[in-house]
Amino acid sequence: MGDEFMRKRSTPDTSAGKILMIGAIAAGGFLAFASLANAALVVAVARKVVTPPTKRVEDLRVLGVGDGTVTLSLSADSQLPGVYSLWFSQDAGHARIGQVVARDDRSVTRELLAVDSGDLATAVRARIGGWVFRTPASLGLAYENVTVPTPLGPAPAWLVPAVEETGRWMIAVHGRGVRRTEGLRAVEVFRDAGYTVLLVSYRNDGEAPPSGDGLYALGDTEWEDVDAALEFAVGHGARDIVLMGWSMGGATVLQTATRSPLAGAIRGIVLESPVVDWITVLTHQGRSLGLANPFRHGVLAMISGSWGGRLTGQLQPIDLRRLDFVERSAELTVPILLMHSADDDYVPVTASRALARLRPDIVTYDEFTIAGHTRLWNYDAQRWTASIAAWLRWLPATSARKGSSSHQPEAGSE
Repeated sequence: MGDEFMRKRSTPDTSAGKILMIGAIAAGGFLAFASLANAALVVAVARKVVTPPTKRVEDLRVLGVGDGTVTLSLSADSQLPGVYSLWFSQDAGHARIGQVVARDDRSVTRELLAVDSGDLATAVRARIGGWVFRTPASLGLAYENVTVPTPLGPAPAWLVPAVEETGRWMIAVHGRGVRRTEGLRAVEVFRDAGYTVLLVSYRNDGEAPPSGDGLYALGDTEWEDVDAALEFAVGHGARDIVLMGWSMGGATVLQTATRSPLAGAIRGIVLESPVVDWITVLTHQGRSLGLANPFRHGVLAMISGSWGGRLTGQLQPIDLRRLDFVERSAELTVPILLMHSADDDYVPVTASRALARLRPDIVTYDEFTIAGHTRLWNYDAQRWTASIAAWLRWLPATSARKGSSSHQPEAGSE
């Protein structure tokens, strides 16, 4: 009886053990699969960070074109106040749109300011962009097509001369995934202040010569092309240079200001929606994608580690610490005008706020709202222009006092 009891007890126990073992194996397999899936996601995200985009998503429907108006499907972008580009027909078509004139629960009707190319009336889908001007000719200004001799070869640039030569130049450095067209919005305010403007291209932007791997280094190598632009400017008579950068162009400008042999020619820096610290930006973007903390760290480790290139295609790792100008704020020496929007969901405003807080002696900080990423001019051109103009009027006297900040302009003031 005792043996029979033991046999009866042992049978279910053994079955339960097998079930537990099978469950453990299945759970382990699931976790391994999940880990592999997450690892694959980490690699995909890391590659996306360093890979120049080749195609834009047309996320809006064109619902109708009227007399001086265009009606688009409702989205966060399509209902933003301001003046924007409207790209359609896979970027073969380009129009300029103005303020919202009507809105309902499914559509937005905006002013149609001009159609520069393509047939908007037959377009089905479109996307909003920040490039309102396409070349300096769109501004009605004379300009030259020039080339800047960079370490990788000649890079095209636009040179818009000042009305009278003053020796003051501005070099415009565009952001990630866009081209020198982005800087056109800044030409007039600088030219009105007596500056010659050089709008440059840099490696892997689709215009300048590519690097060996064809991938972004987030400013860690792109600065060499801006350094070449500095040399070009100095060689053509520039004595005082302002660097202006948007988004990743801001990160590139900061690298140039701290690594260029010609940094002494830099009079000041203007940053719009800048990447001041890539770790903050990439952590934010990873969180937005739903990556758990260890996997966000994995992305950072992959693009910054020498081993990661086997997976991302990078020839050289990116030094993310060197790109952190919250930690390196003490190394900055020239006046900075920093403009950022509090609701920027691509490059969060936190690092810009931190830099302004750490260096109030050199940073004039102007924080917008609603404007989003790199669209401060589009949203409020008058305020944007006034902020730059006031800072430029103050800048020469500041430089003469070797960076004294006792009379910094109030942001946006006249």
